Amino acid sequence: QVQVVESGGGLVQAGGSLRLSCVVSGLTFSNWAMAWFRQAPGKEREFIAAITRSGGSKYYTDPVKGRFTISRDNGENTGYLQMNSLKPEDTALYYCAVGSRGHYDGDYNYWGQGTQVTVSS
Repeated sequence: QVQVVESGGGLVQAGGSLRLSCVVSGLTFSNWAMAWFRQAPGKEREFIAAITRSGGSKYYTDPVKGRFTISRDNGENTGYLQMNSLKPEDTALYYCAVGSRGHYDGDYNYWGQGTQVTVSS
């Protein structure tokens, strides 16, 4: 059974940083791309960042470029999202997803339950 578990969310002031983690079990993590999505209240879930199986290529949505960094440790079956210079508009439930490389929900087969990030102004 595949499990995807996010952690690291919390409440932070604007300008602060958080590091999200995503632990994946039940599959060979290095065979799968990984991505982070987020969903703010009243909005649709949106793509944030993706990383290829080896970690050699990374993709970001424009609002987070230069502030967020996606990474992975295949030996630890763990992915990360380092978030710096956080803004109130980054407030959302953040999801980790595992699947094929892409920017859409349907590209990913396995999802976590999400971790809440709240940025105060």
